[in-house]
Amino acid sequence: MKHDPISSGKRKAVNLSIDTGVVAAAREVGINLSQTCEAALRTATKAERDRQWAEDNREWIEANNAWVEKNGLPLEKYRLF
Repeated sequence: MKHDPISSGKRKAVNLSIDTGVVAAAREVGINLSQTCEAALRTATKAERDRQWAEDNREWIEANNAWVEKNGLPLEKYRLF
């Protein structure tokens, strides 16, 4: 099983305001609202953390890309592809 750095394994009851039509349609087809909301929040949180990391490290990323453009990939001669 993959480690999920966001999950704590504990549950907390929260109140959400969701459009009644969306709730009714989801229940009609058997979608678990808690699991679906949790999965969507996990995905959104990971995407935002990744975006923030890229923003915080933008200068390093640009410098590294510039170095590779100028010097090529280290150990490139050993690549098999």
